[in-house]
Amino acid sequence: MGKKKVPDLYRAPFPLYSVKVDPDTGLVIIAGGGGASNTGIKNAVHFLDLQLVGEHQHSASLLHSHETATRATMNMAVGKGVIAAGQDGTCCLMRFKHSTQKEGKGAHKDAGNSMRQSNARLRAGKGDKAGQDGVTTSGDTSATKNETPHISVTGLAEVQSDLNPQDPLQKVVRFSPDHSLLLTGGTDGHIRVWEFPSLKKKFDFRAHEGEIEDLDMSPGNKHLVTVGRDFACSVWSGNQFAMSLNWHETMPQIAEKTYRYLACRFGRVEDQRDALRLYTVQIPHKRQRKPPPCYLTKWDGKSLLPMLTAPCGAEVISSLAVSDSGTYLGLGTVTGSVAIYIAFSLQRLYYVQESHGIVVTDLAFLPDVVKGKKIKKNNEAAMLSVGVDSRCQMHTVAKRRYFPVWLVLFFCGLMVVGVILLLQHLFPGFI
Repeated sequence: MGKKKVPDLYRAPFPLYSVKVDPDTGLVIIAGGGGASNTGIKNAVHFLDLQLVGEHQHSASLLHSHETATRATMNMAVGKGVIAAGQDGTCCLMRFKHSTQKEGKGAHKDAGNSMRQSNARLRAGKGDKAGQDGVTTSGDTSATKNETPHISVTGLAEVQSDLNPQDPLQKVVRFSPDHSLLLTGGTDGHIRVWEFPSLKKKFDFRAHEGEIEDLDMSPGNKHLVTVGRDFACSVWSGNQFAMSLNWHETMPQIAEKTYRYLACRFGRVEDQRDALRLYTVQIPHKRQRKPPPCYLTKWDGKSLLPMLTAPCGAEVISSLAVSDSGTYLGLGTVTGSVAIYIAFSLQRLYYVQESHGIVVTDLAFLPDVVKGKKIKKNNEAAMLSVGVDSRCQMHTVAKRRYFPVWLVLFFCGLMVVGVILLLQHLFPGFI
């Protein structure tokens, strides 16, 4: 607890806005940049190889840097070897492939070719064969037997995901749980739903009066939940409005429109196969001299009725994540602090004050298992955080040690017997 130093897992040469962990390969994918300004700061997506060091520690090394020309990636979704990256008012889709290749002159030459090809921006519908065929390597790589990890990135398509006439900006992107849909939201208040991988537009509807802050879809694509700057958290069935969520039902003493929703995320319930929860974050609408607390709310994921609301500190929340098991919630703040909460009770388990020192832009929990390997090792939870300070950090909660119930009962029995024998010794005839 408190203000402690968290070592950097990796430091990028540009501000970071998004972090994701590919569940199939365990690759850590981080993205960001300086935008279109002529500051010399690059815009890129970095692929990191995550390794365990000892029982609880991790290290990361850069495998591949994919530059994105003049556009910074502000948000992204990852699934089935595809990255959907929010860049200005567009969603850029890229396919990445993780493989191993033998070291040699030919391999180094091809790696350079791969980098140059992956830097090209490919637009949908232009018939670019490189975008269809992917990046391939050639040449004699049989000079040595050493194999090194290799990442190839191929542009697939782009779709216009925000049509704000002033300053178009995609704010959020998400794949549906079954990866059949791609969902985007931006500053124009519209939700756009695309069939994947065809990218045929399925829905385009105005969901909020202001910007879209967040969205998520429940398993089975049953409920789409959206959060806007207009104080609303809405539930949709397809493109039809179903209901509004009202977190004030659990906190009636709080006046309406003093708080707005910031984020929403569905999560599983550990040890309950069919159960589902929705988590939302509420932050003060206006800043005050004495900051009021932010709040976390847990909802039943099927009935969407509020179950529990708890304060989560006076630092304004900037990001939310839920672990794959649904056991833990991660929170980042605009002042750079990072926290992990127990999803069941909404109690804080881990906290580092100003770990980044500036806004935490995204969080991602490590999956429990990748390719049959436990990449969390002896940690109860492991979560990545990124910030505008260009740092990527790892936050871990070590497994708690438990005594077996039979051992606890055995010691309790010994204590009872000991007390009886002592009383018998001090007071003969006690029993």
